[in-house]
Amino acid sequence: MKIYTKFGDSGETALYGGTRISKDALQIEAIGTVDELNAYIGYAQTHIHDADLSELMERIQNHLFAVGADLATPESHTKSTEIRITDEFTSDMEKAIDRLSDELPPLTNFILPGGGTAGSLLHVARAVCRRAERCVVRLSREADINPEIIRCLNRLSDLLFVFARVVNHRSQMPEPIWKV
Repeated sequence: MKIYTKFGDSGETALYGGTRISKDALQIEAIGTVDELNAYIGYAQTHIHDADLSELMERIQNHLFAVGADLATPESHTKSTEIRITDEFTSDMEKAIDRLSDELPPLTNFILPGGGTAGSLLHVARAVCRRAERCVVRLSREADINPEIIRCLNRLSDLLFVFARVVNHRSQMPEPIWKV
C-alpha cells in the first residue's frame, strides 16, 4: 500500500465516512491541532524517564487519537456513537492532577514556561493544547460537536501544566518565576 493517495491534491480531505471538505476548514484545523498536540506530547515523552508519567502520556496520546476520530466523524454516521469520547478519561486526568499535585510545592508565584528540556516541551504541549481547545470552541459555534472534547482538552492543558512542574521538580530543575 502506498502512503500517498493523491486524493488531497485538490485541497480537500475526507472525514470519517467519506464526506470531503476543504483542508482549511475549521474542523480540519481542530483535528490538525489535536494531532500537533499529540506529536509534541510524543516528543516530550522521549525526554521523560519516569515510568508513571510515560505510561500516562501514552494513554493520553491514544486518547487524543480518539478525540481526532470524534472530531472527524459526522453525527449522522452510523458508527458515531461508538467513536464519541466520554467523560471517563477526563475524570482519570483529574485524579492524576490531584495525585501529582500532592508531590509539588504550592505555587506562590506565576511561573514562566521552562525548566529542563522535558518540562519546557510539556509547556509547549500545554500551549498547543490551549490552541486546540480554542479551535474546538470556535468549531462548536458552527457544528454540533461532542461537548466532552472541550472539557477533555481543558483538563488536559491543566494536566500538562502539572506534568511540566512534576518533571522539573523530580529532576531538580528550578521553575523560572515571573518577575514584574
